[in-house]
Amino acid sequence: MKATITYIELKSPLKFFALSAYALKIMKQLKTDNIADFKKKGFWVKHYTMSLWNNEQDIKSFAMNGAHLDAMKKSRLIAKEIRILTIDAEKLPDWKTAELLLEKAKVYKY
Repeated sequence: MKATITYIELKSPLKFFALSAYALKIMKQLKTDNIADFKKKGFWVKHYTMSLWNNEQDIKSFAMNGAHLDAMKKSRLIAKEIRILTIDAEKLPDWKTAELLLEKAKVYKY
């Protein structure tokens, strides 16, 4: 199985409203996809997600379609930084471990 851990730092607290609009649509998309587990947390300008997938193809199918793809295309409008890491895992890590793992993540700065 594969786990994807993401972090987004917003450009300002006011960008939370746009993030929330994207997130609602993405959550609807997740309900129709082949996902094993999902967690999210966030406050102010720092937000995290973790998702667990059966395989890499399921991740790519989700990420490159629908609401998620639309949000990715617009991410530079709201994000200061985004970190993404995909690892082999049988379950999602705890949040402390996930945050440490993100230190090795691919980083996008805007």
